[in-house]
Amino acid sequence: MPQSVYIHIPFCTNKCHYCDFNSFVTKNPQLVWDYLDALKREMELTFAAVPAEKVKTIFVGGGTPTYLDLKQMEAFLTAVQDALGPYLDEELEFTMEANPGTTDVDKLRLMREMGVNRLSFGVQSFDNGLLKRLGRIHDTGDVYRSIANADKAGFENISIDLMFGLPEQTIEMFRDTLDKAFSLGLPHFSAYSLKVEENTLFYTLYQKGKLPLPSEETEMEMYLLLMEEMEKHGCPQYEISNFARPGFESRHNKTYWLNDEYYGLGAGAHGYVNKRRHVNAGPLAVYLKMCGEGLPRVEEFEVSREDAMEEQMFLGLRLREGVDLARFAEKFGVSARQVFGKIMDEEIEKGMLEEADGFLRLTKKAIPLANEVFVRFLR
Repeated sequence: MPQSVYIHIPFCTNKCHYCDFNSFVTKNPQLVWDYLDALKREMELTFAAVPAEKVKTIFVGGGTPTYLDLKQMEAFLTAVQDALGPYLDEELEFTMEANPGTTDVDKLRLMREMGVNRLSFGVQSFDNGLLKRLGRIHDTGDVYRSIANADKAGFENISIDLMFGLPEQTIEMFRDTLDKAFSLGLPHFSAYSLKVEENTLFYTLYQKGKLPLPSEETEMEMYLLLMEEMEKHGCPQYEISNFARPGFESRHNKTYWLNDEYYGLGAGAHGYVNKRRHVNAGPLAVYLKMCGEGLPRVEEFEVSREDAMEEQMFLGLRLREGVDLARFAEKFGVSARQVFGKIMDEEIEKGMLEEADGFLRLTKKAIPLANEVFVRFLR
């Protein structure tokens, strides 16, 4: 039975220039209330169909979950407590994504009182020029204020997201962002290179040759700098894009990398329950209508044993600890070597993988080239 829950809040104050997530800009409060009602109905139907036994992690993503005003936030968190209260683990990790421009002390206090105990702020950069270019609504002043507010509200487990490989970003600019990030003394960081996705403003600019991105070599240099600096500042890498002080790793995100099952709720959310993956309706009008009639599923399919084994390998290899080979054998009734032995040996020979202490993991030199290894495990 899944022990993790993902919930999607799709609203934003504006659409960032690189974002292709299922998110919507609205100034209509009634639409938000209608969405929260539909989400509550989806929760009721989901947990009636597949009751939760124990919930160890909840992650609320978006969009911008902190777009919700105080009353909406209270209604949303009450609905979560009503649906999941009896099943919540004593050691629950309850994360909510937040934008620095959308948090005040009152909202953060309410969130903390109602069970949220981990925040993930979308900071992206400490360069105001770059933030503007990305279409972010906040500046660096908002970041410092938001972290101070979170501290006042009693949050100790705080993460920030950073980005690199941004238009006209230099190594020096990225180093400066890292220095400012470390000055906050936080226990967790996520850092991603910019991916130019279709249906974004950046994609349009890229197609027209108007998005001056750093070279691949510069981007690689930024990633190597990131790994080195995180290690130096006591936040070793535990996953390709994630770094934490020991004990502060995101338990929810490890659910995905360990290929464990999870409930997925909200417009456009994905879930993985009883060996079946599902996708919810993304457009709000469709999601609202479908929730009125039943579960808002637009796609549902069983994950074959072969697919599950592949996923176990390439998702697990994202973790620095690697794939737990005993766990693989227990889950599938065969060893990873019986299924992928030839590939494993070839990649070990190339110096891309290493097998030690019952784990198969990427070597240090393979981390920046991880996708080349992952693709080997796909049929």
